[in-house]
Amino acid sequence: TACACAAFLLFSVRAHVVVAMKIILSSLTLTIPPKVTVKVKSREIEVKGPRGTLKKSFKHMSLEITKVGKNRLRLDMWFATRKQLACLQTVRGHVMNMFKGVLSGYCYKMRAVYAHFPINLVMSEGGTVVEIRNFLGEKYTRTVRLRSGVTAAPTGVKDEIKLEGNDLELVSQSAALIHQAVLVKRKDIRKFLDGIYVSEKGSVQTAEQ
Repeated sequence: TACACAAFLLFSVRAHVVVAMKIILSSLTLTIPPKVTVKVKSREIEVKGPRGTLKKSFKHMSLEITKVGKNRLRLDMWFATRKQLACLQTVRGHVMNMFKGVLSGYCYKMRAVYAHFPINLVMSEGGTVVEIRNFLGEKYTRTVRLRSGVTAAPTGVKDEIKLEGNDLELVSQSAALIHQAVLVKRKDIRKFLDGIYVSEKGSVQTAEQ
């Protein structure tokens, strides 16, 4: 009958509903390195160190960020599912990258690779703009403006430049902009390997030493 069919459908829908288990409280504690000061206000973190200041907002995440004492930072998440708990490790990774950035900075080395036409790299405006000439013999000059706080300079090695900055995301994004500016179009990329590629990742202090 119609009533029996409706009851069966209702039971089937309820049987497929899975209630995710929530954990009451999950916490992570970070140790603030020496020579680094941290300010926390309404899920916005400001980190100061010998190389400068970095700020990052985590207002899009449902968690609490509390400074405990002088050298500890605690991350709390209430009533979270397993997928939501992954945000704790994500925020921890961001904060640790900020610590490393203000202490030693980030350095990406990029190398120009070509088979025939040599790629010319020219830095201008204090190293904030990279001009790429003669890619695949083209007369067009490609201009890449780096992200704020990132500078480019030659390393002394032929066809190699280095990108330096305090923010890991901005340094890596600048490297991606340079790489994407010289992508080979309408050719077999297995044969035409010309381009500018990241050859090494490290810190500024290590590169200077």
